[in-house]
Amino acid sequence: MQKVSVFKNQKFQSKFLNREVIYDVILPPNYEKITNLKVLYMNDGQDFDQLKIEQTLNNLYAASTIQPLVFVGLHANESEFPPSRLQEYGTASISDYKNRGNLAGAYQSFITSELFPFVISNYKVSSLNIDNYFCGFSLGGLSAMDLVWGNPSFFSKVGVFSGSFWWRKKAYEDGYDDHNDRIMQVLVREGSFSKGQKFWFECGTNDEQDDRNKNGIIDSIDDTLDLIKELEAKGYKRGEDIEYVEIEGGEHNLKTWSEAMPIFMKWLFEK
Repeated sequence: MQKVSVFKNQKFQSKFLNREVIYDVILPPNYEKITNLKVLYMNDGQDFDQLKIEQTLNNLYAASTIQPLVFVGLHANESEFPPSRLQEYGTASISDYKNRGNLAGAYQSFITSELFPFVISNYKVSSLNIDNYFCGFSLGGLSAMDLVWGNPSFFSKVGVFSGSFWWRKKAYEDGYDDHNDRIMQVLVREGSFSKGQKFWFECGTNDEQDDRNKNGIIDSIDDTLDLIKELEAKGYKRGEDIEYVEIEGGEHNLKTWSEAMPIFMKWLFEK
């Protein structure tokens, strides 16, 4: 069985981010014979090895489980202090209460105006939104959700592993309110239904210990389920447009996410 081709530490100079972006690319077996490939973009591509992306794809291809795809893993910029990952990942239209995510708009522009056309020009991939997807983990998962939700003409599906859906406008001590102050939930509530959009969410039962409303459900699960309710209120259907995977004993770490990755890949690309 022919294996994937991996090209690590590629470089792209972004005008929007005013920095060099490092990215990895994986091409499927028999790439030279295929056209109009689907694309999966991933935040936090620097965790490529620990997430076992190459191994997962080779296993799925060997089992003839998934369709061929091009994978693009974007490394976060953690070379500065504070790490600009906290500035570039977030919600593009609004920063959180600590002004984190203040470069998320620039990151979105980099993705849609620079990277997307570059990938289309340089790889044998489809430009259609139905063939382009994004995923991420924790804060990178929030970023992926915001990118897909806010850009339905570019992307149609998103995978979020332990997403930071606590992202909020107010500190708890400043009159924080679950309904009004969680940013992604509000963006979905105030947004519009886009036909063809699909959402995959993973949470681990040991993602964290916090339970701010004392309802016996940890916040990461609560926040994710509340986001799903907002999507359902827009007209998206659980089991059809929305998939939720809860991993018993799963933690907020690369090990759990690597174990969930084949489940996500099969949901996204199953033949």
